[in-house]
Amino acid sequence: MKRQLFSIALTAIIGLASCAQSVQLTASQQAAIDNIMTRTSIRSWEDKAVPAELVDIMLRAGMAAPTARNSQPWHFVVLDKRADIDRLASDRGGGMVRKAPLAIVVCGDMNRAFEGEGREFWVQDASAATENILLAANALGLGAVWTGVYPISNRVEQVRTALGLADNLVPMCTILIGYPHEHPTPKNKWDPEKVTNGLR
Repeated sequence: MKRQLFSIALTAIIGLASCAQSVQLTASQQAAIDNIMTRTSIRSWEDKAVPAELVDIMLRAGMAAPTARNSQPWHFVVLDKRADIDRLASDRGGGMVRKAPLAIVVCGDMNRAFEGEGREFWVQDASAATENILLAANALGLGAVWTGVYPISNRVEQVRTALGLADNLVPMCTILIGYPHEHPTPKNKWDPEKVTNGLR
């Protein structure tokens, strides 16, 4: 029922109905688009653990992301114990981190990053993995939020210290995940002024 309401809200807010007049989507295509368009940041969760099987699905989705030259410069730290999440929260100022049932810290593995000018491609790869995890969470009926760490140096050091990360691992972000306690309407971010069709 919630998914149907999201789909209705999506059609009304984003205006996909007009697109559907010229393009007929299959059920699986529509489901994929709905999942993308209904994803929104969730910052409040039920006091309920996320099953390990769902965590595995989200991690597999993350590792299915595109990656430059198949370098796969990512590493994921999964925190599903209250003590571990609270330890992270103490170094991130608490707040919503302390309320999350699950945290996945997405890191860049510098041992897998390119040398030279392309070294920062790891950020793009880890970001693609992060978005895949967010979309998988939404598809699984979970709610998640991306909280930034890199490139703010003091945040990087705080998370690195809290988790005891090896020197080659750079925490890029923390994804907080759980069963949503809130169901906000997705924002309408469509803006044709931000699109250029062809060269001028």
